[in-house]
Amino acid sequence: MIVSTHQPFFAPYPGFFVKAQRSDVLVILDEVQFPRKTTWITRNRFKNDQGTLWMTVPVHRKGRGLQKISEVRICREGNWSRKHLAGFRHAYAHAPFFPDHLGFLEGVLSMDRRRIVDINMAIIRYVAELLEIETRIVLMSELPVSGKGIQLVLDICKAVGGTQYLVSRSAEKHYHESRFRSQGIRRISFRDPDLVYPQLWGDFIPRLSTLDLLFNCGPKSREILFSQYRSGATSRE
Repeated sequence: MIVSTHQPFFAPYPGFFVKAQRSDVLVILDEVQFPRKTTWITRNRFKNDQGTLWMTVPVHRKGRGLQKISEVRICREGNWSRKHLAGFRHAYAHAPFFPDHLGFLEGVLSMDRRRIVDINMAIIRYVAELLEIETRIVLMSELPVSGKGIQLVLDICKAVGGTQYLVSRSAEKHYHESRFRSQGIRRISFRDPDLVYPQLWGDFIPRLSTLDLLFNCGPKSREILFSQYRSGATSRE
């Protein structure tokens, strides 16, 4: 059984979903420490007529000390949700499949969601379903594990019955193969996709949120995202 882990990013980039698709179980690390600095957990990139469009979900940090990701609360003050929806409408008004997702965006950005992990998981599960990813997605908080670093990953693999651990090739150096081998777990890798697909507004910008792909390509998004793996570019052996 192939296991992977990932923090709950906001509207993740395509590589997140490639990792999910290549796994049998994806464990979302909602119980690890929330980063003190800028993080993909609260923001991501989209595209408008000016180029890169950053969208950030404001969260409470001041006076909270060290927080687990699962503890981080969304700021309910202000009208950021309305501004984000307006930004989406302006940027993607001419994207052929944007109307298909507008209702979801209006719901997921509503102010009744209190934790950043809730809004992020709603988006992750929505995109995974549209991409027909059947991988089991589990929250770390649902498992009897704790700790940090490689030992945490090893404990997660054991908790879900994993025999292989999947990492991106760019992150291999952080996961020493000998540690996994000593526990009877094989470390395997995949490469992030180098996607090019139709976008609005001029030159192609890579590694945007996967929502950009869905807005522009609709039902063809799955084929575009996973086509490079048909010939066995990565393997599950």
